[in-house]
Amino acid sequence: MATAPVAATTSTSKAAKQKKKATYAVNYAAKQIGDPYRYGGSGPGSWDCSGLVGASWRKAGVKLPRTSQQMYRSVKKKVSWKGAVKGDLLFFYSGRTHVGIYAGHGYMIHAPSSGKRVKKIKLTSYYKRNFNGGVRPGL
Repeated sequence: MATAPVAATTSTSKAAKQKKKATYAVNYAAKQIGDPYRYGGSGPGSWDCSGLVGASWRKAGVKLPRTSQQMYRSVKKKVSWKGAVKGDLLFFYSGRTHVGIYAGHGYMIHAPSSGKRVKKIKLTSYYKRNFNGGVRPGL
């Protein structure tokens, strides 16, 4: 009977640590808003989508692979559109060729495409239609 509270404390502690890392990752990504997009960019100063989310989580102490497809495959905890929480990675299009970091309250921070800049956007029906999975790093 004494082991149940210990197990609960351990999982709560793990979840609390993940949440703290997620907040750190989102805050780091937010500081990059306005930086230019550059294909293959992994900062500082210019980013592509996977470079931005990878650097954000690395600053929070979690190492992720370089590409969006590798990120999706490597992170065990998958999340749904409705189940996304701050810090989760959201993937888009059939090949999971685009990724952003969920900022909470229906917003995402991402490095969109050539000629554009890192921005925080509202997740519209366009993104919902093109959503192709999510993951929760740091667990």
